Amino acid sequence: MPRKKYGLEFELHPQPKKGDDGKALLYAHVASKFKYTMRRVDEWCHEHRGQHPGEMTRYFESFLDVAAVLMCDGSRVETPIGSFAPKLKITGNFTDPDQVGHDDVRLSGIEFIPSKRFVKELENHIYFGFLKKKEVVERHLVTDPAELDAILDRCLRPGYTTAKIFSYYSGQGYRTALRYLDNRCKEENPKIRRRKEGNTVLYKPVVHKSPKE
Repeated sequence: MPRKKYGLEFELHPQPKKGDDGKALLYAHVASKFKYTMRRVDEWCHEHRGQHPGEMTRYFESFLDVAAVLMCDGSRVETPIGSFAPKLKITGNFTDPDQVGHDDVRLSGIEFIPSKRFVKELENHIYFGFLKKKEVVERHLVTDPAELDAILDRCLRPGYTTAKIFSYYSGQGYRTALRYLDNRCKEENPKIRRRKEGNTVLYKPVVHKSPKE
């Protein structure tokens, strides 16, 4: 039976833990492909679903406003794709509840829990199953600046990366990868910017505007 030529592509990466045979245990990671901007989603819906141009954008803009209003008192908003709720954090190190005031609490992000229906819908559209893209992605230390820049480009394909993701592709230790990414944010014309969402630090590409003539 011929091998599948289509499917959701994945890569295999080694874990720090080892199996009974002494080799590193493996985990699967989606092989990043294309990032759909809201404009591309609108174009796709117009072409394949017969929707009016900009219709999806208007839906999301409307939902963003309404959901923010409904969640501002701590409520959870449930939708067909999942539920949304505000996440909080305390800005200091406290052990006594009486010492925590309203100025010590901040919004840390928005919690999203995908619905079973959304997950099932995705499963239903993976018609051809899963396809192994390549052999195990072995970690080897990359030091060449040009190669590191190319790896960063690859990691940013989904629209963001993390120090953990970059460390796997570059072969660097976590702290070294974190330091590299932070330094790239401090360049005169930075390629990425650092943003913390909840407990996760994300690095997102910076879009530089062309100077006005």
